[in-house]
Amino acid sequence: MIIELDDAADERLADYTRLTDVALRRRLETERGLYMAESTKVIARAVEAGHAPRSFLMARRWYASMRPVIAAAGCGGRDDGGDVPVFLAEEDLLRAITGFHLHRGALAAMHRPQLAAVAKLLASARGGAGARRIAVL
Repeated sequence: MIIELDDAADERLADYTRLTDVALRRRLETERGLYMAESTKVIARAVEAGHAPRSFLMARRWYASMRPVIAAAGCGGRDDGGDVPVFLAEEDLLRAITGFHLHRGALAAMHRPQLAAVAKLLASARGGAGARRIAVL
């Protein structure tokens, strides 16, 4: 759903406005499985990897280029986000919301996917042939 913003204090922006304190950020990432993807390229890669967005935040001028990514993001193929909020605002308002200039076009609050169990990871290694050990670098 497209949401045109006109107020930096909009409560629906909590994921974007209350992440300045490192301790709070760690708590939210742990409790709500939240991470932030910054830039159209990073958001597109997260979506391609199957990560689901909680919401998008971008300048109006970036919406046209983000429409295919939004549609591919598990939003029912809808480039308006479907049930996923797509917040649009002028760049000066975005600066007031985030505290910095969004020079890379967009942010997305993303659901952190569950990590695979070790046994499943080992079984799926080497194209499904399995492995007894792996190296973590």
